[in-house]
Formats: sequence, structure tokens, C-alpha cells
Amino acid sequence: MAFFLFFFLFFLASSATACDRCVHQSKASYFSKVSALSSGACGYGSLALDFSGGQLAAGVSSLFYDGAACGACFQVRCKNQGLCTKEGTRVVLTDLNHNNETDFVLSSRAFKAMAQKGMSQQILKLGIVDIEYKRVPCVYKNQNLAFRVEESSKKPNYLAIKFLYQGGQTEIVGVDVAQVGSSNWSFMSRNHGAVWDTSRVPEGALQFRLVVTAGYDGKWIWAQKVLPADWKNGVIYNSDVQITDIAQEGCSSCDDGTWS
Repeated sequence: MAFFLFFFLFFLASSATACDRCVHQSKASYFSKVSALSSGACGYGSLALDFSGGQLAAGVSSLFYDGAACGACFQVRCKNQGLCTKEGTRVVLTDLNHNNETDFVLSSRAFKAMAQKGMSQQILKLGIVDIEYKRVPCVYKNQNLAFRVEESSKKPNYLAIKFLYQGGQTEIVGVDVAQVGSSNWSFMSRNHGAVWDTSRVPEGALQFRLVVTAGYDGKWIWAQKVLPADWKNGVIYNSDVQITDIAQEGCSSCDDGTWS
């Protein structure tokens, strides 16, 4: 437990310099096939298409946060005023971009969504564009945080779960699991992306508690009863918890207002 608390405090200290809602300048390219992003480093698979209608993105390591930013939402717009809208489009981070020439590689649907009406083919022909972007809260109306039991799970000795529909502007940086009604918590480890696992699986129905950070702020979130005693691989379970926290910025000059 001491190690877990140390990790929590270390993460808060290391993330305090972030200014996620600031407007940043970079470039973006695109993948012609959305499957290249939905099958990416976050491990969402085809479920990623439910997040934003296929408007997905791969982000560089400074945005990916070793997988902690999987599911994060960004507003992105290209700077060609004759071609693109002022609003741009919203994307969900589902993959790691290994090419440092651009901060983002977007799905072709997201790339075209930045263009003005009737100009989607023109922006595709450019292949790469100058952009502005900022982190924005994710909003999933009438959708709670969900836990998907991964196919690799093997009862009773191994459990892997994947988080879906993580709202707000947050990162999940710690996960504990215990039998419902018990205070004997076991920590889980990030396997990759949005997938967490443990080889110390409690018996019976399972509850979870999460450490969620948002800029300077961090807190525990308790999902009191998530997995039934007869949990099954490949099934998505509703947590009855919604995450809506918004990042609190620590930088001195941060434009978190609307696009101008």
C-alpha cells in the first residue's frame, strides 16, 4: 500500500507541470484505414468506434503518457482558414504515434471533419496540415464508466480488465480490487494502454477503487460492485460510476477559452 501511495504522489508531482487545456501548435497527418487506430496501443479494438464515431487519433509519447491518456479527448483544427473550419473536430486518443514529425495521426474521418463543407477531398490531398489543438473533457451522455473483462483472463488466477467510456478530463493512474464487502484490497498493474491486470484475484463479486488525476487534482473513485461472482471473459460490466472531473491547470498563461 505504501508503494501505491508513493506512486500516486509521484504521478501528481510529475503531472503538475502539464497544461493540458492550453492551445498547442503542431502538425497532423492521417491514416486511410480507421482500423490502424482502433487496433492501436490502447487496446480498445473495434470498441473504439463507439467513442466518437470513428474520429480517432494516435498521439506522440508526450500526449500518450505511457497509456494513461488512452481515451483522452482533444479538439483539433487545421490552420488553413480557406480550407478548414474554426471549430475543428473532437478526437479520442486510441494509439501511440511513433512519428515525432506530427503530434497527431488522425483517422481519415477526423482529418476530413476539420475541413469546410465540400472540401474534404482537398484536405486529404494535402496529407499533412498545420494544426492547433487542446485537451477537452470527454462526454458520454447516459454512459457510465464500464469495465470489460479481457479474453486473456483466467479464473481464478488472472484477471485483466479494460476501461471504457472514461468521461471528464482525467487519467486513471491506480486501480485496486477487492471482494465486495471486504477491505482487503489488491493492487492491479497497467498491462498496456487502458488494460489493467492482476494475478491476485479475490473470490466472489468484485469491487474496484481507482486513483484518478486531473492536472493538480487527484482523488479516489469507488465502484462498489462491478463484477459478479460469475464474471465472464469478453463481457462489459457497468460500474454505475461517471467520471466528470475537469483538469485544474497549474501553468501561468493558459488559454482554455473558446477558439478565436
